[in-house]
Amino acid sequence: QLQASGGGLVQAGGSLRLSCAASGRAFSSYVVGWFRQVPGKEREFVAAISWRGESDYYADSVKGRFTISRDNAKNTVYLEMNSLKSEDTAVYYCAAKTGGRDTRVSAYDYWGQGTLVTVSS
Repeated sequence: QLQASGGGLVQAGGSLRLSCAASGRAFSSYVVGWFRQVPGKEREFVAAISWRGESDYYADSVKGRFTISRDNAKNTVYLEMNSLKSEDTAVYYCAAKTGGRDTRVSAYDYWGQGTLVTVSS
């Protein structure tokens, strides 16, 4: 089970940190990704991190502004979001999968409930 939290209302240029807490599984062996979705649009990849945390990758739209990290001792993955823009407004979901890196929504087996991020301009 995955639980995403940390969303909220922030002004453009501001920062937020999202958390994804896991329970009930060998979390440390999973690749964890963050995705986001705007009403009427498809869910899109944001960032993901390997199970040991040595490798991370990002969508071009957030590269240089967002940082994904994980603390396996706490079963938690974080998404630090800086220099937020109005176009970052979305519901953010964390998800987990076994195997290697993947940016496809369909590749992820477990999903959290989502947390809303609203960036005001």
